[in-house]
Amino acid sequence: MSVQLALSLGAIAISIPYLKRRLELSRAKHPSLTGHSRMAKRVVSFLPGYEFNEEQFFSCDGAPESVASTRRAAFYQLANELQTRHPQSIEMTAEAREIISDLQFTGAYRVPFQFSPLVRQHLKVGAFIQSADGVFVTDQDGQKFYDLTGSYGVNVFGADFYKACMKEGSERVQEVGATLGAYHPCVAYNVKRLKEISGLDQVSFHMSGTEAVMQAVRLARYHTGRKNLVRFCGAYHGWWEDVQPGPGNPMPPRETYTLRDMHENSLRVLRTRNDIACVLINPLQALHLNQGAPGDSSLVDSSRRASYDREAYTTWLKQLRQVCTERNIVLIFDEVFLGFRLAKGGAQAYFGVKADMVTYGKTLGGGYPVGVVCGRADLMKRYRSERPADICFARGTFNAHPHVMGAMSVFLERIERPEISAIYDNLDQTWDQRRQKFNTVMTDKGLPLRAANMSSVWSLYYTEPSRYNWMLQYYLRSEGLALSWVGTGRLIFSLNYSDAEFEEVLVRFAKACEAMKTAQWFWAPVALTNKLIRRSILKEMFFKKNTTI
Repeated sequence: MSVQLALSLGAIAISIPYLKRRLELSRAKHPSLTGHSRMAKRVVSFLPGYEFNEEQFFSCDGAPESVASTRRAAFYQLANELQTRHPQSIEMTAEAREIISDLQFTGAYRVPFQFSPLVRQHLKVGAFIQSADGVFVTDQDGQKFYDLTGSYGVNVFGADFYKACMKEGSERVQEVGATLGAYHPCVAYNVKRLKEISGLDQVSFHMSGTEAVMQAVRLARYHTGRKNLVRFCGAYHGWWEDVQPGPGNPMPPRETYTLRDMHENSLRVLRTRNDIACVLINPLQALHLNQGAPGDSSLVDSSRRASYDREAYTTWLKQLRQVCTERNIVLIFDEVFLGFRLAKGGAQAYFGVKADMVTYGKTLGGGYPVGVVCGRADLMKRYRSERPADICFARGTFNAHPHVMGAMSVFLERIERPEISAIYDNLDQTWDQRRQKFNTVMTDKGLPLRAANMSSVWSLYYTEPSRYNWMLQYYLRSEGLALSWVGTGRLIFSLNYSDAEFEEVLVRFAKACEAMKTAQWFWAPVALTNKLIRRSILKEMFFKKNTTI
């Protein structure tokens, strides 16, 4: 055997384990673009922007003139109704949008981009409220809405609960005002309670959930000496680069593996690689596995689905726990959104699985912004005694702000009260029964809408192919139901909804859907399928390059 041949065979032999690991990683990634951030960035850069003119807006699904005419009349009638009912709120929002970039973004992405310009021009909604009480919010025009926004997850127990926490918390700390650096005594109570709730050793405070997740990942990397993190397809962990792969992030992360949720191939990757510092878990993802946040801007057809199997997801988490323990991988539960909504002890208590680190936020601040990391003592340490210059620095001017800590202490006290503890009794059963009733009503009325839920967090999906399902959010608003800017993809009920209040919400949902049906937004050609809709959109993008198609 020649030396050259021997060297070639040796190189092949050396490369085989590497290639095997790469193949296993590729098979564990979700096959869609959401699992491949670099590819997603490339594809997005080639997708052209375009908008429908008025004729195409009402008939892009091949609707005949009679259907398009009905839709057109209903569209402008609804636009006039919203404008007449909410003039002050709409005017204030229009003025603010010129200055607040967040409003520009949310306004542009409420609906699929092809429809967005005409919708923004006519179907105007307000972004301001003047009060909140019970399960209601009231806008600048005095119009009252049932609140289904949940304040992005903050509002677990109802608006009045948080107003009381903020008021009492501020009174407790008013003598120190905004003095920073030193702790107010209520911090001692807070950390004691958080240790009890999390079952972990130590606590650090931050200003947001994003900050808390950032610090948890930093500490995991610091203590394991590994750089890569694992997140699961579709899960949200804040807006920073390492956990925002693909579209929405200027720089695709290089040290993040986005794997398939609830899949054996992902477990195989965790078992065989030596470069993984931590695994991030957002339990909310169990409601829409391996799918991105279900906003109406991506509701281009009726393929959106959601479902939740608590038993199956619990089994998955236990498998992850075992593998992470075996491989010395830090298991991080990101409970920023769901913390205290599923159970008083959070997702760890709800699923019966203990993490190495847990992040909290949202509701824990009692109405104020906050982020918290709870973790094992060995993982929370930010320095090495044997190497004094080797530190993992993390500090923030407003960490443990007195007013935030005051409201947090009130929150942690109040969730122990009998009337709050009682809310958790049969919580899943309560919300599952309400979801079942919702679906029964929709079925009985012949309406193509269904709901899936994870306790009080709901996702709506549609049973008949259509390009116009996103219109429902405006009919719901017309019926006095307030949704967040993502529309019907996520409804968040506060736990103080009574049966009577839920019944009224259900009545209004049915009225909104029946109005949609009457206006022919649910009409579709007999042969239309979701696949055909997506195919027609591809044709529009690649063969209609003009500003207006």
